[in-house]
Amino acid sequence: MRNRNNWLVVIIFLLIFSLWVDLSKNLTIYNPLNDKPLIDRNVDVKLGLDLRGGLQALLEADLPATTNVTSTELDNAKTILQNRANALGVSEIVMQTAGDRRIVAEFPGITNPEEVVAALKQTALLEFVDMGTTPVAEGTIIETDFGVDTTSQTEATPTSAPEAVTPTPDPTVATPSPDTGTPPTVYHTVMTGAGLQDASVSRSTLGEYQIAFVLKSDSSDLFAEYTSSHVNQYLAIVLDKQVISVPVINQAITDGQGMISGSFTQESANTLAVQLRSGALPIPIKVVESRTVGPTLGAESVRKSVLAGIIGLSVVVLFMAFYYRLPGIVADLALISYAIFSLMLFKLIPVVLTLPGIAGFILSVGMAVDANVLIFERLKEELRAGRNLRQAIDLAWSRAWPSIRDSNTSTLITCLILFLFGSTFGASMVKGFSVTLALGVGVSLFTAIIVTRTFLHTVMDNIKLADHPRWFGL
Repeated sequence: MRNRNNWLVVIIFLLIFSLWVDLSKNLTIYNPLNDKPLIDRNVDVKLGLDLRGGLQALLEADLPATTNVTSTELDNAKTILQNRANALGVSEIVMQTAGDRRIVAEFPGITNPEEVVAALKQTALLEFVDMGTTPVAEGTIIETDFGVDTTSQTEATPTSAPEAVTPTPDPTVATPSPDTGTPPTVYHTVMTGAGLQDASVSRSTLGEYQIAFVLKSDSSDLFAEYTSSHVNQYLAIVLDKQVISVPVINQAITDGQGMISGSFTQESANTLAVQLRSGALPIPIKVVESRTVGPTLGAESVRKSVLAGIIGLSVVVLFMAFYYRLPGIVADLALISYAIFSLMLFKLIPVVLTLPGIAGFILSVGMAVDANVLIFERLKEELRAGRNLRQAIDLAWSRAWPSIRDSNTSTLITCLILFLFGSTFGASMVKGFSVTLALGVGVSLFTAIIVTRTFLHTVMDNIKLADHPRWFGL
């Protein structure tokens, strides 16, 4: 009895918390000591491309069919493309590798598909640029001498490390026009990202975030020569002609390893490290196909999906109440709890809902009743055998559990196979279906084994079966 009361308290608490999340668009929890938010995150429902509208693009390695593309190269290209799209302010991006040469990209809710496609086509150019003693602000667009004739420059790029300067700049990257009558300042490129081997985030002895980088062996001499003669001067890190950081050279870097320090937060340090590691795509990428999905179609799909969900849930609720009477009504309360818990998980994880994902959830509603059907049929058999109500409830649960466990385990295994299939071949619709179905199965197990059983004992322990046999369908 004490255990059941404890579970009842836990269930009530979960219901209150779940309703709070379900009815909120932003979840904020404050620290009672200083009134500052401990948790502050958006928990609005995330809609996929087919429900919200947006852009879908199919990308492919722009290499001959005979050229081998490794899975590592394709995964790195996907990560870089995601970073580019995030920089444009596009949220809830879904990118998946499809086969060994293609990437499927979905951008829900975008209003500038041309800009996104243009950004995907770029081959980013990372440069280390000499700023002398007068740095420019981060975010400034500058012009460099990389890729142009430098014979007339007072300081030509050394030729001892050809790999550091072999990439050609992307012709789609525009350079700023000079002001009328005033030629633009052209900065000298010391080295490009081709000379960089690795970059990672670390912390100093004072706890400050910094970026540790390692140069390739054939670029170390070039960098050692330059930093030895430019101590206390600025070396800008430039991506596609935009300055992203301007560290100062505190000492000569002669061993090919250095540290970039500054006023970094953990997020900004991680962002810069990613840009340094993967400023340029490892393989050229082309956009094979792109299409725009209108929000009107998405809104209609949402409306029909919600209607289908309401109809499905209502039919199940009516069937359970009509066929199983009082236990069925208790199961309906557990089923409503199941829907509340599931929506809370979808918003907290968060799950990007698509039409197949919603179909998986609606299917899991029916499966959530399967366990109750097995338990209630067993409950009737125990009652007909002369058990009292409390014994019948406990025996029904214990004897129906092996069937419930095996059926739901097989469903979860199927969901795992569908998820892996979708991850491997870029079938995002299959992944959405498998994720929502698996979450639904997990929540349905909790509601059937814990919630329904607790509710039944709470309602029925004080009812005399002999006085009300009809209440149990007997």
